[in-house]
Amino acid sequence: MSGDLSAGAAAPPGWQVWRLGPADGLHIEVCELGARWMSCRVPLADGTLRETLLGHVDAAAHATEPGYLGAVVGRYANRLAGAAYTLDGQQHRLRPNEGPHQLHGGPEGFDRRRWRPVSSGPLHLRLQLLSPAGDQGHPGALRAEVEYRVDPTAAAVTVHFSAEVDAPCAASLASHAYFNLDGDARSVLGHRLQVAASHLLPVDATLIPTGVLAPVEGTPFDWRTARPIGAGLGQGEQQALAHGYDHCLALDAAAARGEVPAATLLSTDGRLQMQLHTSYPGLQVYSGNFLHASRGRDGLPLARHAGVALEPQFFPNAPNVPAWAGQGCIVRPGAPLSRWMRVAFEAA
Repeated sequence: MSGDLSAGAAAPPGWQVWRLGPADGLHIEVCELGARWMSCRVPLADGTLRETLLGHVDAAAHATEPGYLGAVVGRYANRLAGAAYTLDGQQHRLRPNEGPHQLHGGPEGFDRRRWRPVSSGPLHLRLQLLSPAGDQGHPGALRAEVEYRVDPTAAAVTVHFSAEVDAPCAASLASHAYFNLDGDARSVLGHRLQVAASHLLPVDATLIPTGVLAPVEGTPFDWRTARPIGAGLGQGEQQALAHGYDHCLALDAAAARGEVPAATLLSTDGRLQMQLHTSYPGLQVYSGNFLHASRGRDGLPLARHAGVALEPQFFPNAPNVPAWAGQGCIVRPGAPLSRWMRVAFEAA
């Protein structure tokens, strides 16, 4: 393999970590545990490098700390109601791990697995995971791949998700990276966020979408114009259910095709901006409401709202909602899943 074992991460024996990108430019670290995006350091205008992702002390800590930091989650990202779905007339019972529901693929989801490297180089890494039939209750065998690629000419990273199956099943692979563009583990509530979404997916008391789309206008979820994440935090019944923002926004059509940014994030100090493009139809915005249960790179508990997760994905519980099941979340033999996200940084 041509990928280098990172000298910047304290990877214990058995967990391999790759560094992609030049040391003096944007470079990232990825671990085979959960195909996890562990680090993303970006040059500022003065040439210094700033860490933009939350992480734990070392690769081993990611195996025990809660929060899914940086992991690729699946088979199905987010929640499936009642840990079940019906496909082609057959109901599939899944392993629950959040009350009666399945979250991020179950108690032993893809974030807990060792992904196998299949291709690597100075600027790219492709990892693969084989999920057997019946894994966490899901039907059929699935082969998942994720590729990280650092742009050679811009401060940008593209993550491509793909999956092939031997029987129809629901699949939605997503990156659960937490961004903090200030370069520390303090609150991101001063970050300015803009999202190209005119509608959100309201949730019930157990955070399952109700199956309808609601306009964001006049609500704290209206990020069509950039504003601080802290503005509106905790306001209204929907946020009372989730203890903050933890909702999927339905991206406007152009954003869901990757033609315009799905989201733009500006650091509190105004020195770094990030634009996120994707081919997924939804964007989960999670304001890190329970991050204080995890420890950061210094080994100390993270602050609540220390990072924001911006997770492109199919709609949560889409396989159980006929109007949403046609998004592409049902993968069939000969018609693989293929979706991507790209984050591009600009220093001010």
